[in-house]
Amino acid sequence: MGTVPVSGRDRAVLRAVAAGRCELGAGCEPILLVDGIVCADFSVAQRLIVAGLLAAPDPALPRSPAALTAAGREVVAPAG
Repeated sequence: MGTVPVSGRDRAVLRAVAAGRCELGAGCEPILLVDGIVCADFSVAQRLIVAGLLAAPDPALPRSPAALTAAGREVVAPAG
């Protein structure tokens, strides 16, 4: 898999997901909640899902814990 360009904001969201601080709300567009508050960047969840960094939410659940994909875990892994 090639390297996906990730902004600093996206990287911060991925770190919050890795820390277990995020949930995804299913719907016509996924909604990202960080510490129970809707993320102000409404497109971040969809952008990270399309990039293959964030797992899509379960459409059968109104809310579920956000989860990184293997590629998302690589992005937040410490360098070195």
